[in-house]
Parts: sequence; C-alpha cells; structure tokens
Amino acid sequence: MQRSDLKNTKRWVIKIGSALLTDDGQGLNIEALASWVAQMVELKSQGVEVVIVSSGSVAEGMKRMGWKTRPKLLNELQAAASVGQMGLIQAYESQFSRYDIHSAQILMTHDDLSNRKRYLNVKSAIETLLEYGVVPIINENDTVVTDEIRFGDNDTLAALTANLISADVLVILTDQCGLYNDNPRENPDAELISEAQVSRKDIEAMASPEGGALGKGGMYTKVMAAKRAARSGTATLIASGKAENILPKLFKGESKGTLLVPDLEPLTARQQWLAGHLQVKGALVLDDGAVDVLRTSGKSLLPIGVKSMRGNFQRGEMVVCYDQAGHEVARGLVNYSYTEASKIMGHPSHQIESILGFIEDESMVHRDNLVISE
Repeated sequence: MQRSDLKNTKRWVIKIGSALLTDDGQGLNIEALASWVAQMVELKSQGVEVVIVSSGSVAEGMKRMGWKTRPKLLNELQAAASVGQMGLIQAYESQFSRYDIHSAQILMTHDDLSNRKRYLNVKSAIETLLEYGVVPIINENDTVVTDEIRFGDNDTLAALTANLISADVLVILTDQCGLYNDNPRENPDAELISEAQVSRKDIEAMASPEGGALGKGGMYTKVMAAKRAARSGTATLIASGKAENILPKLFKGESKGTLLVPDLEPLTARQQWLAGHLQVKGALVLDDGAVDVLRTSGKSLLPIGVKSMRGNFQRGEMVVCYDQAGHEVARGLVNYSYTEASKIMGHPSHQIESILGFIEDESMVHRDNLVISE
C-alpha cells in the first residue's frame, strides 16, 4: 500500500490516546474530541466505515472523583474507569448526534478475544453496527479486568480490533508527529520516518520503550500494534492528533505522520485469532527436528519433538513453542494438560494411549490450532 491508495480504503480503526483526550489528565478535552468527530464524519461521507478505540476513561473518572493523583489500589482504578466511562461515552454520543449519527459502546477484555465463540460474536456485532452506519466506540473493560490498569495503553486492543474486522487502515493518533529515528524529546535532530515496511527490524529499536506521563506504552507499543495489524493486511498510520484536520489529510494521501506498510503474507482469520492471544498459559521447548518441521512443512507438533515444558496449562489453552535457544517458534492450543503432556513428551504418538490410558489426539498441538511466529 502507498499513501495514494489510502483514498480507496473503506474501513478504518482509529485509536485516540489519553494524552490527547484528557489535556494531560485534566478531564476530557471536549473541543479536541469535537474536532476528531467532525473529521470522522467527513471520512464517513467519503464512504469510510469508522471504528474508534478510545482511551481516557480512567483519567476522566479521576477528575470526576476529585482525585489529583493516580490511585494505587486496583479497586480504586476500576472505580475511576467506571465513572469516567460514562463521561467519555456521553461526550462521543453528544458530538456524533450533532450529525445525526448513532454511536455504540463496546467494552472488551482480552478474554473476549481469546474465546473463539465470543470473538466471533464481537466481530458480528461490530460488523452489523457498521452495516447500519453506527460508529462503534471500543475501550478495554477496565472495570472488570484483573491485570494492572494502564493509562492509554489501547494500542494492542486497536490492532486486535483491526484484525477482528479486517480493517484496511489502523490510525493511531498520538501527541507525536509519528515515528522518529531517535527520541525527538531528547534529540532535536531526530528525523521523522514518513514510510517504512512493518517487517523492518530497526523500527522496533527506534521506538521509545517508555511512554509519557499518561500513556504507558510509548511508541514501542504503537510499532508492535502495527506489526499485529499487519497480520490481516492492515496498514498503520501513526500521526499527531493535534495536527489540524489530520484524518482527512491522511485519507487524501498527504505525507503526514508515519505509514507502516504490511509487507508479509496476511494470516487466515483463524490464524489471526490464534496469534492475537495475549494470555499464554505455558511454554514448550522443542528439539531442532520439531522446529524445522513446524517452520518448513506446516505439520502438527508431535509429543516426541518436545524436550521440556513449563506452566500450568489445561487442554485447549494457549502455549508458546520455543527452540532451545529461547526463540519463539510458534504458538497454539495444546491438546493435553501440563500433567498429561509432561508424561508423553519425548515419546512417539503411538505410545500416548499406553502411557495415559486414553488418547485425545496424536499431536501435542494440531496444525489447525497452530500459528508460526514472525
């Protein structure tokens, strides 16, 4: 994809971070939000379907609760997210209603995307909303997640949403103009990268591992989000949300921000779902022969190729496969629990039944439930 192709795209996922939405934590910036909504309405007038992934609920909740500093207790963070989500959605609904456009709230956790049935249900719901011209507004369900709540770290969720609905473009609006070859806050001579292939190894090194005061992910999570989005052939634009009329300018192909172009063969829908699992339950270390088979022949992983394992996984849960040097080779849904797998690893498949007294499958991980890592 080139910038000139952007005007022909039809489905965009747009992620807006906390630093843009909340005036560095001082509640929602309604004026800025109104501007982005107006820009998205312009995109819709050009035939683009728009999905929003929006941060800002915790920061807005802190303002409404009168809290000056970020609370440390998880339950207080969840309370802030719950209160703030009301204000966030009210703000979006109010702005879109000015254009007679309906919006819809969708709160998700990574568990919703790791469960195949729920994954397909969410996909169907979003695509139905788009069919009727509704703008879905997605946020992580911070009120119920058990992981640490992180301000503004919706980059991964935005990428997984792009995979979910096979978006043409993922736009990540941030407080920076795009991806630089060095940290522009420290190096005034840092140069903006206008365009790069997403598989380039050096772009990860260029991305800062630390975020700002509100956004904890920094540019690194945005680069990794672009890599995830590329699984479905989605191009990623990282651009400044503070730039005037940025979304229509990007759509017209103007040289704004950084365009990260997907240059790898897109995964199938099921492979995208498998690769999108973030909650890994265990790890398998493979011998060289098994590694070679997985990478070159597309076959299933057999117990005989497993040298060691760790974790406390159950049948059907996600495990990561590593080579003996510790490099990730693949990930997939395991056919046996840790206790069962530890007994049959290193053994040929025809011995499984005699060892366990039953057989679920001849493979440890079947090829249909396996995706090779990048």
